Amino acid sequence: MSVPLWFALAIIGYLGIKLARPPLWLVIVLLLGGYLLADSLLAPALDTAIK
Repeated sequence: MSVPLWFALAIIGYLGIKLARPPLWLVIVLLLGGYLLADSLLAPALDTAIK
């Protein structure tokens, strides 16, 4: 069975929010921060550190 990555991430995110109940502001800050880091000069360094 092949599941698209966006769908798997959406399900994991939904379950994480439902079960862990983090504050909404924390979810927004993490999403916005990740989006901004992905488009920054640090992106190549983060990519090599993660891999």
